[in-house]
Amino acid sequence: MGREFLEIFEQWADSYDDTVVGHDLEYKEVFSHYEQILDAVAARSIGHVVEFGVGTGNLTQKLLAVGLRVTGVEPSPSMRKIAEQKLAGNAVILDGDFLHFPEVKKIDTFVSSYAFHHLTDNEKAEAVTHYGKLLSKDGRIVFADTMYESEEDHYNAIVKAKNDGFHNLAKDLETEYYTTIPFLKSILEKNSFSATFTRINDFVWLMEGVKQ
Repeated sequence: MGREFLEIFEQWADSYDDTVVGHDLEYKEVFSHYEQILDAVAARSIGHVVEFGVGTGNLTQKLLAVGLRVTGVEPSPSMRKIAEQKLAGNAVILDGDFLHFPEVKKIDTFVSSYAFHHLTDNEKAEAVTHYGKLLSKDGRIVFADTMYESEEDHYNAIVKAKNDGFHNLAKDLETEYYTTIPFLKSILEKNSFSATFTRINDFVWLMEGVKQ
């Protein structure tokens, strides 16, 4: 359910915003075009948005800026505290994760950025099935995350990270649950979503599912 990574985010909370703007060379390419990624998620969202993995609230700010109502879901107390200060009460932030979150009425869009890979493939499938039951026609799932066109591409990314001397990045790519676009496309379509994928940098794709 992703909570096995919770301690990482507790420790990362205070420096997260420095990482996403490129101050950490090892992860610079992962967060390349970071603002564009968040803008793209916000632009494709509608109505009442449930955001998973709010973190420090960067995507939440973008969603609010385009006039959307946001309910955030974040398991890390340290991240929630920073987000609540940054958002100044303009969004509700609840304790929870992709699979377990308080009941929320009338959801139009589920969003997340840099977070869905914390779920195993089985958990990803369970999550999408659940969201499909909560969304009406034209409801949306808009997730920005690292994903790969094939298992070979994933393997090659790990090799490249090691060759570049980025051993922390390589470890992340090996131990977290990065998946493939064909798998994500299949679970979306199985649950009556149309599926589109748009590449934004060498790591991150925008996944958009629209309920049919």
